[in-house]
Amino acid sequence: MCDAGGYQALRGGSAGQLNGRPWAAALEESSYEYGSTKYLLLCGLGGMLSCGLTHTAIVPLDLVKCRMQVDPSKYKGILSGFGVTLRDDGLRGLARGWAPTFLGYSMQGLFKFGLYEVFKIRYAELLGQEKAYEWRTGLYLAASASAEFFADVALAPMEAVKVRMQTQQGYARTLRAAAPKMYGEEGLWAFYKGVAPLWMRQIPYTMMKFACFERTVEALYKYVVPKPQSHCTKSEQLAVTFVAGYIAGVFCAVVSHPADSVVSVLNKEKGSTAFDVLQRLGFKGVWKGLFARIIMIGTLTALQWFIYDSVKVYFKLPRPPVPQAPKSRK
Repeated sequence: MCDAGGYQALRGGSAGQLNGRPWAAALEESSYEYGSTKYLLLCGLGGMLSCGLTHTAIVPLDLVKCRMQVDPSKYKGILSGFGVTLRDDGLRGLARGWAPTFLGYSMQGLFKFGLYEVFKIRYAELLGQEKAYEWRTGLYLAASASAEFFADVALAPMEAVKVRMQTQQGYARTLRAAAPKMYGEEGLWAFYKGVAPLWMRQIPYTMMKFACFERTVEALYKYVVPKPQSHCTKSEQLAVTFVAGYIAGVFCAVVSHPADSVVSVLNKEKGSTAFDVLQRLGFKGVWKGLFARIIMIGTLTALQWFIYDSVKVYFKLPRPPVPQAPKSRK
């Protein structure tokens, strides 16, 4: 069930019924055909909810993390960073940037999860049954990277507004004030100058997020869970989803943190380039705020997978079993 679109090798005579899609296992309780337009749109809806709600919920931690990256002399740690923020901006200041966060990451989630399902199906069809199983890790990596490329284009404008609001004291308190001000100062480029660093941060992050999650789910059912996946309740399978998501999130945070530091500084300043920021921060500087990001991204990724899989449960979408070798390999 729970691996959010996992891989199932075709079995026996089912190949014709499933139109060559190598993991479209037919489940009795499913309400939508695997790979159909409605199925993919509901996957996109699940992505919107999982990314939009979780990123908005951790805005206070994200705000402190961003400020630690762009002003480490003032925001020296997580606890002291919260203290300085409360002293300067009050309790409401911890929620600054929630609106662009919610809008931006909802759009990112729509493309990230929806297109991941699309690319995974299409790439598997191109590879064929055996190679899709044998190269499944590479397939997860390629599908997630392709999806994130488009997801970041959707995210970039609101990410730029969010960082500007959170890191430039007195710049603007609301999305309605910040977006027109940025456009007036720098034009449309203000919203997209961070898209390349976003790709640097988000594409490795998403590749790790999906591939590590998929393989961790597979390993948990193989080595940790004491009974077959088919015998687990929905609650037990969702628990496996959460654990696998947290493990994937820790790796995601480490892989993507240097680029995240560059994005934070770049969107704070006018006229800077990613290369300039990287040179100025140096090796040590790009790792500032890593512990906060591990806590944030680990929790975030676990909750995202949990929400995404819960949406699949609610709408009774096909959620195939973990990968199994096709008969020809056995």
